[in-house]
Amino acid sequence: MRVTIKSWTGVATWRWIANDDNCGICRMAFENCCPECLNPGDDCPLVWGACSHCFHMHCIVKWLNSQPITQQCPMCRQSWKFNEK
Repeated sequence: MRVTIKSWTGVATWRWIANDDNCGICRMAFENCCPECLNPGDDCPLVWGACSHCFHMHCIVKWLNSQPITQQCPMCRQSWKFNEK
């Protein structure tokens, strides 16, 4: 018996691998995008600090721009440095 497939539909899911489920700034799940973006994915990446806290890129940049004197992690208040993986 031979079976012929006439159509095929692929289904996939993705997930950011992070140390938390939600952005500490906007409180949105990492699988969703930040409030600035329309779609999750490569246009709304996650970034980690040297302190190991993780945020949407747009959220932490906006946060850092609002802290002109001392740019600190919003979670632990350490001086913010992007983690160089």
